[in-house]
Amino acid sequence: MTTIEKAAATSLKAPVLDASALRSRHDALRRPYDLADNDLLERQRRLESNARSYPRRLPIALARAKGVYVEDVEGRVFIDCLAAAGTLVLGHNHPVPREAMERAFRDELPLQTLDLATPVKDRFIQDLFSLLPSELAARARIQFCGPTGTDAVEAALKLVKTATGRSTMLSFHGAYHGMSHGSLSLMGSLGPKRDVGPMMADVQFLPYPYAFRCPFGIGGEPGETAGLRYIQTLLSDPESGVRAAAGMILEAVQGEGGVVPASDRWLRELRRITRAATVPLILDEVQTGLGRTGRFFAFQHADIVPDVLVLSKAIGGGLPMSVVIYDEALDRWKPGAHAGTFRGNQLAMAAGSATIQFIRSERLDLHAEAMGQRLRGHLVELQRRHAFIGDVRGRGLMLGMEIVDPAAAPAPATSLGPGPRPTHGRLAAALQHACIRRGLIVELGGRDGSTMRFLPPLIITEHEIDHVAEILAAAFAAVPLDQVAGVRRADH
Repeated sequence: MTTIEKAAATSLKAPVLDASALRSRHDALRRPYDLADNDLLERQRRLESNARSYPRRLPIALARAKGVYVEDVEGRVFIDCLAAAGTLVLGHNHPVPREAMERAFRDELPLQTLDLATPVKDRFIQDLFSLLPSELAARARIQFCGPTGTDAVEAALKLVKTATGRSTMLSFHGAYHGMSHGSLSLMGSLGPKRDVGPMMADVQFLPYPYAFRCPFGIGGEPGETAGLRYIQTLLSDPESGVRAAAGMILEAVQGEGGVVPASDRWLRELRRITRAATVPLILDEVQTGLGRTGRFFAFQHADIVPDVLVLSKAIGGGLPMSVVIYDEALDRWKPGAHAGTFRGNQLAMAAGSATIQFIRSERLDLHAEAMGQRLRGHLVELQRRHAFIGDVRGRGLMLGMEIVDPAAAPAPATSLGPGPRPTHGRLAAALQHACIRRGLIVELGGRDGSTMRFLPPLIITEHEIDHVAEILAAAFAAVPLDQVAGVRRADH
C-alpha cells in the first residue's frame, strides 16, 4: 500500500464508518439508487431560497462522509468527485486538518481575531508563502479577506484600482470569479447577470484560448496567436477605444466555464504583454490552488509569476477562508481599505497550515498529476466509444468532458479538421443523473451546462479512479439517447 493509500485508508477509519464498510455498501452499480424525495429535500424546497442550485441536480441529503465517500440520510454511499467544488483536497474528515482543529479547541485558542496577530496566523502565512515561487515570496504581501473567494476577488479589484489610479478591468470569455456584484461583472456567463441590472462599469472581455471551440474559428496555436495579437493590440493601440487598465484577471484553468486550460505558451505570452503594458496580472487560483492541477499553483506550469494571487477553498483545510497575495509595489491602499469580520478565522488557519504541510510532505501535487493522468486515460477511452463526448481536457485532478449532440452537424472545418458539434446540456444532465443513481457525484459546467466536471479529493487512489471509470461506463451505457430530446444514438 502506498503512502497516499495509507493516508486515505486512515482518513476513512471511524468507529461506525470505515473504508471497508463503505466500499462494501457502495453497491449502486448492481442496484442503481432510486432518488425519490425525502422529508429533508421537501423541506429544503419549501424553506430555502429559489437561488439554491446543487440540490436541483443532486437530489440527496448528506449525513456523514469519510475520504472520497459520502453517505446520505438513507444509507446510500457515493463517491464524491465534486468535493465541495474542489475545496476538500484531503477529502472528508481527514485526520490531519481535523486534529489541527481539535488541538485549537483543546488549547482554547481565540476562534475569531479580526486581523490581530496570533502564532497560528503567523504559522499559516509562513506555510503558505513557502509554496510560492521565490520571486513572488520575496516581495509578497497578504490580505486576509472574508470567508469566500469572491470576497478576495473584490479585494483584488480594489487593490489594483487603488495602486494604478485606473478603473478599467480586463476579464475573459468563460470566466468565473464569484457571485458578488463586482465579481459577477467579471463573469463570462450571461445568465446570472440578466436580472441584476447594470454591472460594474469599465469591464472589457477578451478571448480565452478555448482550444475545442476557438473563438476565431482557427484552432490550435494559430488561434492562440490571433487571440494574443488581439489582446496586445487592445492594450497598445491608441485607437482601441479601451482606456489603460487597472488590472487583468483570469483563471489558468477555467473551472465553472467548463474546465478549459490555457496553454503554458499562452500564459507566458500574456504575462509578457501585461508586463509591457504595466497592467497588473491577477491569477484567480481559488479552485486550482494547492496542488489540484499537478503543481501547487496552476500558473507554475507556465513558469510565470503574477502580480496578484487570489486564493480560497483548499487553503482553509475545509473551512472558510480567502486571501489575496500580491507584490509589495501594489501595497498602496490605506488602513481599513478592505476588511471582513471573519478574516481572522483561527480554526481555518490551523486547518490550512496542517493541510499545506501534509500536501507538501506527501507530494499530493505529484499524486494529483498521476491520478489525473489515469482518470484522463479512462475518459479518453470512453470518448472513443461514445460520439457524444466531444472533448476531454483539464489538468491534474481538474478534468472535464464536454458533451455534444452527436446527431448534429459539426461547425465549419478549420485547418486542423472538422469543427465541434453543438453542446448538449440536456444530455449532460441525463448522464449526470445516471451517474448519481450509480453512486457517483459529478458536477456540470461550461456552455449550456454541457461539461461534466471532475474535482475529486487529491487523496483518491488508483482503485477508486478505476471504479469511477467503471461507474461512468455503466451510466453512459444506460442513458437511452433516443429518448433525450434532439439526440439519436450515434455511438462509435
